[in-house]
Amino acid sequence: MSFDYDLFVIGGGSGGVRAARVAAGETGAKVGLAEEDRYGGTCVIRGCVPKKLMVFASGYSSMVDEAQAYGWDIQPGTFDWPGFRGKLEAELDRLEGIYRKLLANSGVDSFDTRATIKDAHTVQLSTGETRTAKHILVATGGHPVVPDVPGAELAITSNEIFHLKKLPKSILIVGGGFIACEFACILHGMGIEVMQYYRGAQILRGFDDEARGLIATDMRESGIDICTGTNVLEMRKQGDRIWVKATNGDEKVFDQVMFATGRDPNTSGMGLEETGVKLGRRGEIVVDDYSQTAVPSIYAIGDVTNRINLTPVAIREAMVFVDTVFRGNPTPVDHDLVPSAVFTQPELGTVGLSEEDAREQEPIEVYSTSFKPMQSSFAGKPDRVLMKLVVSQKTRKVLGCHIVAPAAGEMIQLAGIAIKMGATKEDFDQTVAVHPTMSEEIVTMRAPVRTA
Repeated sequence: MSFDYDLFVIGGGSGGVRAARVAAGETGAKVGLAEEDRYGGTCVIRGCVPKKLMVFASGYSSMVDEAQAYGWDIQPGTFDWPGFRGKLEAELDRLEGIYRKLLANSGVDSFDTRATIKDAHTVQLSTGETRTAKHILVATGGHPVVPDVPGAELAITSNEIFHLKKLPKSILIVGGGFIACEFACILHGMGIEVMQYYRGAQILRGFDDEARGLIATDMRESGIDICTGTNVLEMRKQGDRIWVKATNGDEKVFDQVMFATGRDPNTSGMGLEETGVKLGRRGEIVVDDYSQTAVPSIYAIGDVTNRINLTPVAIREAMVFVDTVFRGNPTPVDHDLVPSAVFTQPELGTVGLSEEDAREQEPIEVYSTSFKPMQSSFAGKPDRVLMKLVVSQKTRKVLGCHIVAPAAGEMIQLAGIAIKMGATKEDFDQTVAVHPTMSEEIVTMRAPVRTA
């Protein structure tokens, strides 16, 4: 049977574009790709990239006090949101253009339209056309979930935060995950009064307890009002503002409310189950170690599979998909020891097991130190950092590394290489420290602070 394409990709985000252009440009496959929105997906258009630019922008407010402590006659200014937003939008347009160019230069046929699955080898375009393919790859990502509470339609999500015409004077952020915490820090740094509601006992659930405890303390000391054990009960319009009643009985009024209460995969109305593809409880596509679904010709990668929802993971899944399907080299996806960062202020960099998870697995030693870094201490700031290693008592391998510090994301990338290679605590001990730096503490901790 002949097909229109060797591969048809649904979704023009980081994972889908990588799979399409590598399959077409490096293996000679005939590839088509459909994207109903903007190329670049969540990461480039409404996620990692604009968020990180906002992180950079928000960080300058705290630099004024620090610069004065170091002898600079710098006075506080005001943040020009419209000016910044214009440059931000121009940068996203530039990046989207690069994605389109990469596809075109690789010989991929692009369709600016929604695509669904008609059968195991047929894609239905919203223009009414159909295309057939030997293999179909679903890389449609995810979307923010808004809770079912009265007045929820008054709130925004992380999708809309980048496009506000003006910044609010006050905002309630609902949620305790990394998106909620990152935007709490960003908006606070831009001069907005921030309150954060989280229904759990501590923010950043799933991360190392000691690390998330320090971040919560630092966020509160900076002026962010974190209310744990608290959720929204109902909301309604009050003039130009939003009245919110909380589960603890509080009633407050905010200029804006943002929900950051989780994300679900984009699988609704795609014809997946009708074709035989199995979906999980949250609508995620169920795949095996090779990203293959229950229908042999259909694969899925990225957030739509709800495995590890990080852009570099989706890109890695795309690469091994091409190896498996087009290079004749079946390669399982490796989700072990994936480094990640949370861009709060200070940042959290993490790789491997938390102390809590490691303790459930085997006997461990914990090496941990928290201190005021030289730069903050000299400026009289209360900020503290954390360097932490979780070590197997039996093998001496470092099972987890957790860093809370400015630029922790940069540090954890390098630590992740060593830990992925199986470095032991003694390997860290034998590494000469770079002095004076914060990160030198990661190789100078000699005695465990506790065992478990």
